[in-house]
Amino acid sequence: MFLFARSESLLLSLALDAVFGDPEALNRRQLHPVQLIGRVIAWADARFNRESDTPGRRRNSGAWTTIGLLAGALILGHLVQTLLLALPLGWLLLAIVMSTLIAQKSLYDHVAAVASGLETGGLGGGRLAVSRIVGRDPEALDQAGVSRAAIESLAENYSDGVVAPVFWAALFGLPGLLAYKVINTADSMIGHKSPRHLHFGWAAARLDDLLNLVPARLSGVLVCAASWILPGADPVGAWRALWRDAKHHRSPNAGWPEAAFAGALGLAIAGPRVYHGELVEDHWMNEGGRPHAAAPDIRMALRLFVRACCAQAMLLIALIWLFD
Repeated sequence: MFLFARSESLLLSLALDAVFGDPEALNRRQLHPVQLIGRVIAWADARFNRESDTPGRRRNSGAWTTIGLLAGALILGHLVQTLLLALPLGWLLLAIVMSTLIAQKSLYDHVAAVASGLETGGLGGGRLAVSRIVGRDPEALDQAGVSRAAIESLAENYSDGVVAPVFWAALFGLPGLLAYKVINTADSMIGHKSPRHLHFGWAAARLDDLLNLVPARLSGVLVCAASWILPGADPVGAWRALWRDAKHHRSPNAGWPEAAFAGALGLAIAGPRVYHGELVEDHWMNEGGRPHAAAPDIRMALRLFVRACCAQAMLLIALIWLFD
């Protein structure tokens, strides 16, 4: 397994991402790996998702497209990793590439912008900032709704954008990391239940659920562990909410980090909310907690997020020390 072969590249990639985040030059030129992945998925959607096809044919087309994306990511990841490791300081180059597929700093910055928006621009500033990271209608959100939405996004993306990529990279190196990012991006683009993607995106959505089963639960445990070292957090509440409420979330995975964050912060998050004008019923995470979140709660959630990222790094170091 990759964990025992190139652990230094993965550890360095975490440090690079935490300090520098996404390379701005790549973002400006639309050359970031995730942007390139998105272009490939958009092309496949336009090419193979034919509205004239029956639902069954669209589901089959989507399944084969998902298999093709997965196979392509594994092959490309293997080729790039092999090429880089054949070069002088290849482990360093590999770490740089891997760091672009982990989202610690970018996630922190986007959620911190919501807190800053509320603090400096009031409700309007918060709505504008949160509209960049969530799919729900920001105009339907009050200050508490904006704050809860930001914390929910932070919790869910801690699992999807940090824990899961590192998990698959630890097991299979760049091929595993790239394959996960391709499927996770496909789920976000075609895995929703819109009329166009209900059938075509079914396979991508189910595969994404499968790939996140272990990382989501691990992320919840890491958040609970991190709450022990954050003054003002409630580690007992985090554990209680994790085991009581996570399984009731409409997503098989998102409830685990969301419940842990909610319990640690003493908040009630998730629950009923509006997406594209439609009310989505969902169970409250940490039901009975405070529903009226505000900018200070977002700041507290960000401090918990930083500690959870550190907890993941320490766990990785411990595993390398034990088994490498």
